[in-house]
Amino acid sequence: MTKIALTERRNPDTVNIDLMDSLEIARTINNEDKKVALAVEKTLPQIGQAIELIAEAFLKGGRLAYFGAGTSGRLGVLDASECWPTFGVEHGMVCGFIAGGDNALRFSVENSEDSAELGLADLQTFNPTPDDVVVGISANGGPRYVLTILEQARQAGCKTIGISSNPEAKLQRFSDIFINPVVGEEALTGSSRMKSGTAQKMILNMLSTGAMIRIGKTYENYMIDVRLMNEKLFDRGTRIVAEIANVPYEQAREYIKQCGNVKTACVMAAKNCSPDEAQKLLAAAGGILRKVI
Repeated sequence: MTKIALTERRNPDTVNIDLMDSLEIARTINNEDKKVALAVEKTLPQIGQAIELIAEAFLKGGRLAYFGAGTSGRLGVLDASECWPTFGVEHGMVCGFIAGGDNALRFSVENSEDSAELGLADLQTFNPTPDDVVVGISANGGPRYVLTILEQARQAGCKTIGISSNPEAKLQRFSDIFINPVVGEEALTGSSRMKSGTAQKMILNMLSTGAMIRIGKTYENYMIDVRLMNEKLFDRGTRIVAEIANVPYEQAREYIKQCGNVKTACVMAAKNCSPDEAQKLLAAAGGILRKVI
């Protein structure tokens, strides 16, 4: 008899969920969701190691790439997509790949997770180097797409991280760091977009955000490298400069208009200097605002 993966087992606490009213359904799912943060908490040592590994890669000019199928792939692409506007990094520094390509972001391409060929093709598109970190994401930890990528990435000299809700995930064999939040059976049997997906979202947030913090992309808890792409973000950037440099809002706005960059504007305001002088000070400090002000 084939052993059933934890992510595919039936949840004894939700057997009668189809007999519940709407409030009971919501309460039952919420009770299951409460288990997610506790499961992730148990993996914090591994998450911390992974953050440090990714930060070290970034400082060497390396990149971070997420690979997954279905929900796992979509979450990886989402996290990668948010790094450019949030932290002002160059496109390509954090990449996300989903089995089946962009079409799979909107439509289910279920058979793609079993394709080693698709994995090899996506890894070739990423073109890994020994300075890069590759993250394989899978609730049950066994798709051939993800296993192939992690195995080949290791052979290319990359550091690898595996994320799975299954303690017996096959991908841990190819992972330098294995992050395993055991969230238990899903409210709907096998629907790993639920608790497993929530755990993955939490972990990916920590990996990318933690690494960006480690390389100086924040000042205190301010997003000082946020890209000013619309009025909301321009207003946020202005408030950040005003609060960090302790100057009036309108003065902070003027500094940003002069240089178009929150971090530079902070230095201009704090040091009463020109944009060029501010940029030189930041460059000498490796771009870390704390070291300048």
